[in-house]
Amino acid sequence: MLTRLKRRLIEGNRLSDIHEKVENAVRLSDEDALRLYELRDLNALAFLANIVRARKNGDKAFYILNRHINYSNICILSCQFCSFACRKKGDGAYEFTIEEIVGKASHALRLGITEIHIVGGLHPTLKFEHYEQMLRALKNLNPLLHIKAFTAIEILHLAWIGRLKVGETLERLRAAGLDSLTGGGAEIFSPRVRTLVCRGKETAEEWLDVHRLWHRMGGRSTCTMLYGHVETIAERVDHLRMLRAFQDETGGFTAFVPLPFHPSNNRLSHIPEPTGFENLRNLAIPRLYLDNFDHIKCYWVNHGLKLAQVSLGYGVDDLDGTVLEERIYHTAGAKTPQEQTAADLVRAIREAGRIPVQRDSLYREIQPPHGWIAAGCPDGQPAEEETETGG
Repeated sequence: MLTRLKRRLIEGNRLSDIHEKVENAVRLSDEDALRLYELRDLNALAFLANIVRARKNGDKAFYILNRHINYSNICILSCQFCSFACRKKGDGAYEFTIEEIVGKASHALRLGITEIHIVGGLHPTLKFEHYEQMLRALKNLNPLLHIKAFTAIEILHLAWIGRLKVGETLERLRAAGLDSLTGGGAEIFSPRVRTLVCRGKETAEEWLDVHRLWHRMGGRSTCTMLYGHVETIAERVDHLRMLRAFQDETGGFTAFVPLPFHPSNNRLSHIPEPTGFENLRNLAIPRLYLDNFDHIKCYWVNHGLKLAQVSLGYGVDDLDGTVLEERIYHTAGAKTPQEQTAADLVRAIREAGRIPVQRDSLYREIQPPHGWIAAGCPDGQPAEEETETGG
């Protein structure tokens, strides 16, 4: 029966040559990726992607106990796809103090988190030293807390306000407590697309240069692709090609994270949201094409936990984590919860037939404490969080 099913999926879709490459760990070409994007059979994509997933990670599916903090939505840019950014005196603008940020992190540490994920807008008036103080204050809570912070454009902005070279900026931030860079802001690398959706943001070369410097310093980061807006399929493949070539060069990316565009409350709201079909194939095809990446992450905040669970059958091996609070995609219309418990993530992974593995930020396995139920909380009862007053 399996042989017959395999023949139907592979030979029926004329994928014998690609299947042979996948089976023998031979790198796919751009033309192969374009053919896979033309394929309408999701089962065939799942079959192929799971060959790579099993070879790299077996049946393990990873999650992390983490906390997101979007420290401010005040931003000098006006990206067409962004629903998060506000002008300094605009409606809904907010800015957390360092004390408020530390309070959020302190509460999350009591729930057992191992990572703080921090990104925000390009604030026009905060000084460079403010960000150093924020990192030091967070590290003082627990030196083992992994601080994953800032997109490439934030790093360029901090270099500008600090009148520093990018390398000096990264060195000072690392000395203050920065452990990893986030992968946001890559969007689509095509200059045509960037002109249309994020004019004034960093170029693809500038984004890559920030990560290149960080990787040469021994740092790690993730990378992303924002799909489902004005880009073509060929531009998606070109984006993946540039990431794969960069990973060949540095080996510093821990995971690739495809991000579906959310159209609410922005200037691209006339574009329909990507379908479940679109989301699954943009997880499966990168798993096949990005042969030098160990992990493909389905960020459940974007997709919802149900589709994220399904994605474990499409080459995905990581669902991200507990998150605890997320603002950027929820202002763009995401209807998912703002957090998940570890128990929910574990249940979703097990129901998908995978083995749940708690990880740290660098994909080292962590043994959960005995009896844990909620987000690292042994008795399953999270502590009461302080009132948020940032504005």
